[in-house]
Amino acid sequence: MSEIADELRLYLRSRYPLIYIVSHEEGRVVQLLHELAEDLGKSLTLWSVARGWHQPGGRSSQRGAHGDPRDALAACAEPERPTLFVLLDFHPYLKDPTIVRQLRETVHHLITATESSLLIVSPVLEIPDEMEKETTVVEFPLPGLEEISRTVTGTLQSLGDRLEVALGEEEREELERALLGLTQTEVENALYRVIVADGKLDASDIDDVVQEKRQIIRKSGILEFYPARESMDDVGGLDVLKAWLTRKRACFHRDAEEFGLDQPKGVLLIGVPGCGKSLTAKAASSAWRMPLLRFDLGRVFGSYVGESEQNMRRAIRTAEAVAPCILWMDEIEKGFAGATGASGDSGTTQRVFGHFLTWMQEKTEPVFVVATANDIERLPPEFLRKGRFDEIFFVDLPSEPERAEIAEVHLRKRERDPAGFDLEAVAEVTEGFTGADIEEVVKAALETAYLDGRREVTDGDLLGLARATLPLSATMPERIQGLRSWAQTRAMPASRGAPAAEIASEEQFRDRRHIDL
Repeated sequence: MSEIADELRLYLRSRYPLIYIVSHEEGRVVQLLHELAEDLGKSLTLWSVARGWHQPGGRSSQRGAHGDPRDALAACAEPERPTLFVLLDFHPYLKDPTIVRQLRETVHHLITATESSLLIVSPVLEIPDEMEKETTVVEFPLPGLEEISRTVTGTLQSLGDRLEVALGEEEREELERALLGLTQTEVENALYRVIVADGKLDASDIDDVVQEKRQIIRKSGILEFYPARESMDDVGGLDVLKAWLTRKRACFHRDAEEFGLDQPKGVLLIGVPGCGKSLTAKAASSAWRMPLLRFDLGRVFGSYVGESEQNMRRAIRTAEAVAPCILWMDEIEKGFAGATGASGDSGTTQRVFGHFLTWMQEKTEPVFVVATANDIERLPPEFLRKGRFDEIFFVDLPSEPERAEIAEVHLRKRERDPAGFDLEAVAEVTEGFTGADIEEVVKAALETAYLDGRREVTDGDLLGLARATLPLSATMPERIQGLRSWAQTRAMPASRGAPAAEIASEEQFRDRRHIDL
């Protein structure tokens, strides 16, 4: 609160004519203005259409209950002493040209003939063209970590012995970071909700707090909230990428920032479709206990002039409001395909892309971007510049040990004991398969066993269906080889160990399986 307090104090001392404070937290704003008024030796009075002029404590002002905005402006023209006049939710009246004219005259009179100031507090920013040069806009920030920490402490103290607290220092910090992006009221409500559920506060409540942010994301209309169901154990292979993500998680802690580390920006995953790029984004959300927001770029572009740019800004503000979070942008090359040249949309795609790039470069909020791409040729080159992402990973076809691990994951996921299967044989016969291909083999084998008298699935089911399956790599060998060639000097491999399987053509693949496809 110190930074916003200093900013407002400077504006008030400099006698700025009209200050427009944008915030949903009217109570926090009024409390700060009350403190500033006392510090500056001024009185504070509030106006609302329901109560007219009144004091912060609730008492009616001597100016009377002027519920009409015209009467309200007339009543504050001749203050008895320097006063901060605060108009609450005044934005609907700024569409009336008569009120706008009266507001301009009132502001001019206050600034020239008195030492008083006029402020508007509203969750909606509405500035008429006539008032644009006279209005100073202040975005009132949501509670920071210090305020949230005080709220958590106050809540725990108020409950006393009635509450069992089982949080370590790091878990307490994770809880407080999970509450970032909520208003003061939402923070209190979230705390009481998780406490009332079981009468205690522990690490398991952090995930419940993250779920509270779902409502904020739904209201944006552009971002989608993905619940964290997958874990890192559900990702077969990709050991380098998983280790990198595990290491990066620690960089979000408060002591890492105090140590001098920059907050992680994001990661770009490029590679073969179906090899775990999107799954990794979901698993990172679960491992980091952060909300996962899927950013559908197709929803950004609108038909009206300026609508696309406004949608991009709204999506970014929403992501920052619920930070720390993971912003997942799947197949990003499709959304920004028109950013590399003439796209027939009057440059809208290029402007939206430029705004997003600038935000990625300059962002200060802990929004970790996970972008995936399958077609590197359609990706704008500016996207690959150093500083946009912390790292670029290439996700290749899984090697033989990784294929065995992937089969094990999907068998266990369907409540089958992997120890009862010859996973080495499955890995050998699935050479050239993606992770998605292997999953489909497991699912098809289960279906075959079910339809064959509900018997248990066998190695023969898995191996037979694998031999009968034409994987994605066999239909697009040139494209995969092109991705590998590009990634050799431009990206870090997501896996270590044995090189990925050699890519066979469709004809070679059929010959190798000795079956008539």
